Amino acid sequence: MSDGVVFRDLPRDEQLTLCRRGTAHFARHLGTLSDAQLGEPCDLDGWTRRHLLAHVAYNAAALCRLMDWAITGTENPMYASPAARAAEIDKGATLPPSALRNLFDHTVARLDEKWRNASPSAWSARVRSAQGRDIAAAETIWMRAREVWVHAVDLGTGARFGDAPPEVLDGLLSDVVTRWRSTGEGSVLELRAAGRAPIAIDDAMPPAARTPVAGDLAAVTRWAAGRGAVGLSDGPSDPPPHWL
Repeated sequence: MSDGVVFRDLPRDEQLTLCRRGTAHFARHLGTLSDAQLGEPCDLDGWTRRHLLAHVAYNAAALCRLMDWAITGTENPMYASPAARAAEIDKGATLPPSALRNLFDHTVARLDEKWRNASPSAWSARVRSAQGRDIAAAETIWMRAREVWVHAVDLGTGARFGDAPPEVLDGLLSDVVTRWRSTGEGSVLELRAAGRAPIAIDDAMPPAARTPVAGDLAAVTRWAAGRGAVGLSDGPSDPPPHWL
């Protein structure tokens, strides 16, 4: 998929370290915001920073449920339904700022505790993602790392994709490409991240017919993740296909 080391290839302790770094990164940017600023729009259409913070906090709680499933063997899905997930975020966005900040801190601590106490059999236990994928519980580390590194940017306080370690960027780009290939979208695209081999979404597409997306790894990953064309040296005028 790329010339870099993707997050999933790292030993679990290194994965946990990068995830915790991402959590601290998100928390630092959250800490720069006043309570009033939490009510302002974030960089995701239709959401305030309150919505984003509720989403990130409840994501940790949802991953705790997957770890409980892995530990006990009793099915405990991330969310009851997409509608229930959306309603939870909307309700969370109405909490007082201090309660929202405490919710973030509390769910982060709970998830980290689940990970610290997980046995080898729990890490390898099969659970189900919100998208219905059958995954090992160890995948929750990547799911959370992706969440905090990307949504730190969405807070709109100056965090950049370039702040994320290359293993996270390569992992995110790999996820996007895998999704596009599975849905048949973006077939004309060729991702050309500096220092990485070009990635043709459809290898059968003749090279002359491919649309290049070029820039450093952070810029190409940012664009592919739907966060804009900042930093690209070449790319299409249309936004990328959705990947989540």
